[in-house]
Amino acid sequence: MNDKVEEYLQSLIPNTSDLFAGMEQFAAEHNVPIMDKLGMEALLQFLRLHQPSRILEVGAAIGYSALRMADALPGATIVTLERDEERAARAREYIEAAGKQDTIRLVEGDALLSFKEVESCGPFDAIFIDAAKGQYRKFFEIYEPLLNQNGIIITDNVLFRGLVAVDESEIEQRRIKSLVRKIKDFNDWLMSNPSYNTVILPIGDGVAISKQAGRAYNG
Repeated sequence: MNDKVEEYLQSLIPNTSDLFAGMEQFAAEHNVPIMDKLGMEALLQFLRLHQPSRILEVGAAIGYSALRMADALPGATIVTLERDEERAARAREYIEAAGKQDTIRLVEGDALLSFKEVESCGPFDAIFIDAAKGQYRKFFEIYEPLLNQNGIIITDNVLFRGLVAVDESEIEQRRIKSLVRKIKDFNDWLMSNPSYNTVILPIGDGVAISKQAGRAYNG
């Protein structure tokens, strides 16, 4: 989308509650990555259409997405993972402030090492991946066995500010170039994965929606 279209769409989004507005302000002031408004609205609409009863989120940060999902889907339970202690502590504060302790379970720890704890909470109807972008394929492969038949996996930031469409020679920073390469490899792998039908939408920073079919959880 061009900037004017995006600005127009942003203007149509209703104002959020005081709690969410405060979280958005905190994230902006402390450089905490949370989903942008257009991407968040798209995520919530996909979930409203899918109506999952159990959701797994890989990457809680300060709990913004988990709380937005809990607000949009009051009948759902959410398990969310966060390895950063300070962000996890802040997420707990916000979850308690919202009175969602019974709805949202925050698991503190590295998502690459937390499968056993998460498995006890599954299976899940939807998985949302929004954590370290260089580990997306690992996150997907670790947790997709916990997905119910006909479940969906939604992955954020798969366009990485549009850099996936830029020639590598135009990217100066070595770390950014390596990260872009990993995201492109993940996108290629995901789009060719025979177990999923995937579409990548240019919403926000790029959202991939993967629909799984034909295999039930056997935990």
